[in-house]
Amino acid sequence: MSEISADIAVIGGGASGLAAAIAAKSVNRGLRVIIAERLPRTGKKLLSTGNGRCNLGNRELSPENYHGTVDAMGYISRAPRAEELFRSLGVLTVCDSAGRLYPHSGSAATVLSALRMRAEELGAEERCGAEITGILPQKGRYALDTAAGDRILCTRVIIAAGAYADPKSGTDGRMLGILRKMGYKTAECTPAVAPLRTSPELLKGLKGVRAKCRISAAAGGKTLRTETGELQFTEQMLSGICVFDLAYLWGKYGTGLTVSADLVPELERDELERYLEQVCAMHSRQPVSELLTGLFRRELAAYIIKRAADKPLSAEIRSLKRQELSAAARYCKDLRFPVTGAAGWQNAQSTFGGVVQSEVGDDLQSKRHRGLYLCGEILDTVGDCGGYNLQWAWTSGTIAGREAAVFKKK
Repeated sequence: MSEISADIAVIGGGASGLAAAIAAKSVNRGLRVIIAERLPRTGKKLLSTGNGRCNLGNRELSPENYHGTVDAMGYISRAPRAEELFRSLGVLTVCDSAGRLYPHSGSAATVLSALRMRAEELGAEERCGAEITGILPQKGRYALDTAAGDRILCTRVIIAAGAYADPKSGTDGRMLGILRKMGYKTAECTPAVAPLRTSPELLKGLKGVRAKCRISAAAGGKTLRTETGELQFTEQMLSGICVFDLAYLWGKYGTGLTVSADLVPELERDELERYLEQVCAMHSRQPVSELLTGLFRRELAAYIIKRAADKPLSAEIRSLKRQELSAAARYCKDLRFPVTGAAGWQNAQSTFGGVVQSEVGDDLQSKRHRGLYLCGEILDTVGDCGGYNLQWAWTSGTIAGREAAVFKKK
């Protein structure tokens, strides 16, 4: 077994870990900072964000964009925003109409290269293939054991190891297990920024269909949140960014959660019924399968008619009863799906849950162990889809890194 000594060991070489190492070395270049990364290379998860374009932040940030016990915005107000941070690293960003920030190159590789290059320039050391299996406090310092049998000795530790989402990127929750054994309180973890499951029976005939709509989540008769966007249907799940932003609610409400799609948000219910009456008058001898083809693609139009009317699709439109037209309008405005679960961790972009706010201070230092800091997804906050989670990674990593760099050992 070999021993390596460092001032600061950063566990995890993802977004928050790289930000932490850069911040620490920027404050004090004389510190020896080691990044212990489980995978053969740092930053793998970054390369897949934003469909390879890296949605690295958002200009429009508010408390409503974050969910969990950790006050994300309270920390974000004390650190550079993504645009400023990456300009300091030589990366020019562009902003779309929704406030989402991307590198000008349109490539996530630009972002990762800039982070790794700056960390290297400052003298931070990468130790890849170094999976940390234990954290042992030892009289004012820490011993970090690796799966390979080596040990890293340091006075400060920054835990940036992620949580459960996207395990192929090296984040499978093992570090949360270690922290729980050390006594840390964690909120239950569930997939977030992910598709939601519903009954496959309710999705028959909809696979591959996309529909712009207003989608709401409700529980106990109360609407919890409403989003607008493109709803996507698969054989077992509801998907699309508008669904991703509701997924964290599964962790709160479980099987009591229902999502409802308003497929014609620009019309009120009575307006829609009058429209359908006009269609009936114009096309009375056409098959009922044509009733909604002026609104939706054929698969979705047929699906709604099948749910609203007990008639074969070949029956004539004039055969529809008043209550069947009303039912069709109701399904168009309130197409409900009971939520039975979220997609598995392999299809989740982030984690709802983690180490709770009461375990860390304003400097993200542990209240249980001096010199131990936590940042990124391992903490109990999750952002909406649209760059919010990467902003949290940059913010929390920067704060943890700079605070660790000025840590005074008592």
